[in-house]
Amino acid sequence: MDRETVGSVNRGRLQVEVRTEGRSEIVRPAGELDHHTAELLRVPLEEAVDRGRVRLVVDCSQLDFCDSTGLNVLLGARLKAEAGGGGVHLAGMRPVVARVFEITGAEAVFTVHRTLEDALADD
Repeated sequence: MDRETVGSVNRGRLQVEVRTEGRSEIVRPAGELDHHTAELLRVPLEEAVDRGRVRLVVDCSQLDFCDSTGLNVLLGARLKAEAGGGGVHLAGMRPVVARVFEITGAEAVFTVHRTLEDALADD
């Protein structure tokens, strides 16, 4: 299994780490994903797809909050990844974040996994 650290960015309330594992691009946002921080997540997701890395795994285990702007970033990444033959897998969502996906119906359009390991098992 190849592992490569691609990088990380930090803007106060949100830090985003990116790494490659197998055929998956793993993106781990930690903190609060909202209008002020969403760009920090959007950029690495789009860059991954632009590089042909269309199996995106978003490790949500350290995500404390997600508003509609963050949700829209993930929905946009999903469309781009699917257009390239891939998809977005969400892993390890905390209850407060899972609730946003549940009440908006967005959980139905993503592949959701209990843990990161579960998401990578198909890799």
